[in-house]
Amino acid sequence: MKNSKISISEEALIIMQEDSRKAFPNECCGFMYGNEKDDRFIDLAIPVNNSKVGDQRRRFEISPFDYMKAEQYAIKNETQLLGVYHSHPNHPAIASETDRSKAMPYFSYVIISILDGKIDDVKSWKLKEETRIFEEEEVSILENHVV
Repeated sequence: MKNSKISISEEALIIMQEDSRKAFPNECCGFMYGNEKDDRFIDLAIPVNNSKVGDQRRRFEISPFDYMKAEQYAIKNETQLLGVYHSHPNHPAIASETDRSKAMPYFSYVIISILDGKIDDVKSWKLKEETRIFEEEEVSILENHVV
């Protein structure tokens, strides 16, 4: 079985990276929008408030209200909500057990590793529904994409 692929516009990646830097040393989070034909294409990232109570350096949480608003945004703007991004401050861009336990099979989960305030790595993960195991997605960045 081939690994899935995800393409991210340079503009969307910049938003995710800036959100990661701004939130450091805490985790940031946000939604990713785009379309899916053969592969996924992310052309928009929208930061959202990390609503995790307590230590946000190792955890993030998105409120049900923010998920509802994200779905409404996708419908209103004729796009698809394809996933969630978040940062791992001073930690690799590898999905944790907590990430896996809260994941939904359809979404892509982009993780930005940020070490001492500098972007280190970007990886994407997708949960296989039948096994509940994360599979790494092949990531490509599209420069100067015009929609």
